[in-house]
Amino acid sequence: MASAELQGRPADPFTERTPRVVFASKLHRAAARRKAGRFLAEGPNQVEAAVSAGAALEVFVTAEALDRHASLLGGVSHAGIPLSVVTDRGMASLSATVTPPGLVALCRSVVRDGASSRDAADAPDGAGAESAAEPLRIVAIGQALAEPGNVGTLIRAADALGADEVWFTADSADPEGAKAVRASAGSLFHVPVVRGIPVDEVAERARSRGLALLVATGDGEVDITSADGAELLREPSAWVFGNEAHGVPAELRDAADARVRIPLRGRAESLNIATAAAICLHSSAAAHPAAG
Repeated sequence: MASAELQGRPADPFTERTPRVVFASKLHRAAARRKAGRFLAEGPNQVEAAVSAGAALEVFVTAEALDRHASLLGGVSHAGIPLSVVTDRGMASLSATVTPPGLVALCRSVVRDGASSRDAADAPDGAGAESAAEPLRIVAIGQALAEPGNVGTLIRAADALGADEVWFTADSADPEGAKAVRASAGSLFHVPVVRGIPVDEVAERARSRGLALLVATGDGEVDITSADGAELLREPSAWVFGNEAHGVPAELRDAADARVRIPLRGRAESLNIATAAAICLHSSAAAHPAAG
């Protein structure tokens, strides 16, 4: 398909002052995202995932990227999603990267607000809007994850390893922020995500969904590779992965059904969040063959 045939191409490219570009560029701020119920997904992989999930509302593209991603953008046009060509400066205002890929989707929110487990009524349509009655087998919980990259990576690992949902406590970075979306590599649009859960409600929420609460910690009493660990993982479970610097707080450790450790064979003192999560979720998935 020739680029001139793509739906929605304006006679003159949008600039950084065009109202639709101005609105979208404000979504770099978390408060603006929350207020609008919108966020940005940048780059071809994220845009393709957003379009496939039905979350993309408009796609902004530079003239150069229009030709480079003609096949992808043909699908955008075929789906009836507005396609808006922008100047390089306009794209720079939309991009969160040093070298913009020239392709940004304006998306509706796909993340549920978990401000209170006692009021789960307000959920947007889309990937995050599953019924509270949906049976769960494996859930990954990010507790106070301050690094957006770790938030996105946890979503990606959970998606890859068959987790049913991903939850984040209220003091975690926004899953719909630019760095988290990029780190999720499109998985934000594949797996239901809940944000803003009060830390003192995590245990209650897990148990109300029939899940054992497991805390991943280096000093856990249960070895994940042991017979006890294998038995534990056969039950539906919610894994808590703690803050990068401080770990899981005492009140949440005490509320857990089990504290689980990954045995370290070498001289490293600990594992990073991404590696620990991948090992724990893989172990749970292996104990639930139907989840794969």
